[in-house]
Amino acid sequence: MSVRLETRLREVLGKKTAEALADGLGLETVGDLLGHYPFRYAQRGERTDLASLGIGDDVTVAAQVRAAVKKTFTPRGGKGARGRGGRGELLEVIVADEAGRTLTLTFFNQGWRAKELVAGRWGLFAGKVAQFRGRLQLNSPQYQLLAEDAADPASAIEEFAGTLIPVYPATAELPTWNVAKAVHTVLGLVPSPPDPLPAPLRERLGLLDYGTALRQIHRPDSHEYLGAAKKRLKWQEALVMQTVLVRRKAESAGEAADPYPPGGAILDAFDARLPFDLTAGQRQVGAEIAAELAREHPMHRLLQGDVGSGKTLVALRAMLQVVAHGGQAALLAPTEVLAAQHHRSIAEMLGDLAAGGQLGAPPEATQVVLLTGSATAAQRRPVLDAVTTGAAGIVIGTHALLYDGVDFANLGLVVVDEQHRFGVEQRDALRAKAKKPPHTLVMTATPIPRTVAMTVYGDLETSRLTELPAGRSPIATHVVPYTDQRWMQRTWTRIREEVAAGRQAYVVCPRVGGADQDADDAGASDKRPPLAVTDVIEELRANQLHGLRLGLLHGRLDPDEKDRVMRAYAAGDLDVLVATTVIEVGVNVPNATAMVVLDAERFGISQLHQLRGRVGRGTHPGLCLLVSEAFEGSPSRERLDAVASTTDGFALAELDLEQRREGDVLGAAQSGMKSHVKLLSLLKDADIIAAARAEATALVEADPRLERFPAFAALVDDLAADRGEFLEKG
Repeated sequence: MSVRLETRLREVLGKKTAEALADGLGLETVGDLLGHYPFRYAQRGERTDLASLGIGDDVTVAAQVRAAVKKTFTPRGGKGARGRGGRGELLEVIVADEAGRTLTLTFFNQGWRAKELVAGRWGLFAGKVAQFRGRLQLNSPQYQLLAEDAADPASAIEEFAGTLIPVYPATAELPTWNVAKAVHTVLGLVPSPPDPLPAPLRERLGLLDYGTALRQIHRPDSHEYLGAAKKRLKWQEALVMQTVLVRRKAESAGEAADPYPPGGAILDAFDARLPFDLTAGQRQVGAEIAAELAREHPMHRLLQGDVGSGKTLVALRAMLQVVAHGGQAALLAPTEVLAAQHHRSIAEMLGDLAAGGQLGAPPEATQVVLLTGSATAAQRRPVLDAVTTGAAGIVIGTHALLYDGVDFANLGLVVVDEQHRFGVEQRDALRAKAKKPPHTLVMTATPIPRTVAMTVYGDLETSRLTELPAGRSPIATHVVPYTDQRWMQRTWTRIREEVAAGRQAYVVCPRVGGADQDADDAGASDKRPPLAVTDVIEELRANQLHGLRLGLLHGRLDPDEKDRVMRAYAAGDLDVLVATTVIEVGVNVPNATAMVVLDAERFGISQLHQLRGRVGRGTHPGLCLLVSEAFEGSPSRERLDAVASTTDGFALAELDLEQRREGDVLGAAQSGMKSHVKLLSLLKDADIIAAARAEATALVEADPRLERFPAFAALVDDLAADRGEFLEKG
């Protein structure tokens, strides 16, 4: 039969196997299966390092049988066993690696397995790691014994007869050797597929052809061939992705947008009132944005700024440039707390310049309005009227801005804050409300490593703000051991000292409490539940912070209550705000100088850095205390020590990338990329990504529609249309 990459697996492997691959791993076609690469390789003559196993891990280990012992046991209640007198039979098999580290395999009422699990045989064993009486074990694991000579009749292990044994991402119902057998069958039926990479590029770079690369990634002849196969396939992933980005960038440059010249009455008036000088970075980035807003093509710019670097001021000046020349600007924020904070701070910075339409307001003034999902019909009506008529030059809101009925008079600039919290459809829905493609400014307070910015935001021009405005105070960060009562007592004493000096503090907890359950705690009965903000505030009121004015803030509160609490805290009517990560970004209370983060090991590096940025925003030094049960030398403690050692968000972002899985870095919303990027590492393959960017640029400049390379164009179109929506940032 003629088998191609598009052929359905059902036609090649049979209904049962095809359904198992589709249901368990989402593999539907021959191409899907051949794109399901091994995640590691075992080698005959070597043994897996059993010291690396962790409790709860789903693992496949290569090990040698040392012994198999049958035992009897009495089940709880004496029922349910097949043995005589209600007794059951337990087979314990000890396997070991070459260093002598052992692992126990347990099989209940399957004593017949002792005939094949004999000392000296080795194989692959798959299951979930558990612990019993201090020993690691796999309960009823699936396994595949490896043949020691050609006379062994077990055809199922033929796949593993080579030097390098592929170990595939698998499921409990579909172990790695079953996947390997399916791959082996398909490889024998597929002729060498057409090579999608442009031949001149492949030859110049000395890359393997596509068919050879696929065979060598699944059945490598040697480590050298395996390395060459990975390099070839990584290049294909990188080049396709970068070509999509380069082509999008070129296409957007051809769109027509309304130009907004630099300056203008309201912007000039605002600049004249600023009580401080802009930083050099703010002036430089501001000039870049001003020049792009003045062009007749839409701006697509990513503004990265470390905590406290003044991104909001840069964005506000851009919005005023648009408003000064008859346009409107919309600021999209991910939460009501952040949207309300932006509305308050922008209105305060503008003063009477935000009083458009009111008696006594300057002639250049505009209106600044807020629209959130919790607004009542009566509250929404005047806001919507101001947006529709154009009286509101600056419109701030949450997802509510995307709803039908929110009609702009002349939307010229879209500003998306904390963009990683929004999906592509949401950003596009707001841009679609403009009569022409609007200018777009995407902001993030989470520093993005260079390789991630190049890969995920490669169609955007990028600006960085790294310099802190004058007057910002340093922040000292310390790790506090939760189990040391002296340290904990001193922690709460420091909070009291700050309050006594007229300042304010935050206490941050990882979850709300009540019915919610932290994902890390699910099924982990041996771990203490994460601290809940609703429990902690009662404890603090009764004991450690008794007598102080405490406020509670979390995402489940009624929006009016959230706003009331934040206003009270900003006004100084509360001493300590006990909150979840709802305060992570955008909250600006200059009088807040201290923060205690409880269960700090449950937060990521970037998240801790963002939280820490809520203090030290005024003239007094900031203090951040990371309270943790993590022990010295553990990965969690090393992560906290890293946060404590520097306030450089960009350095921490690189460290964060090193410690996280690629899928985590790409984010839950980037599912298209995760399905496309299977081998390429944003950390380890920066050189390939940068080189692919240059090659993609040259390809698109010479042949915008890629007509010379139709097979490559098909890959690019597929990613752009079906799996690449995540790439469209503007």
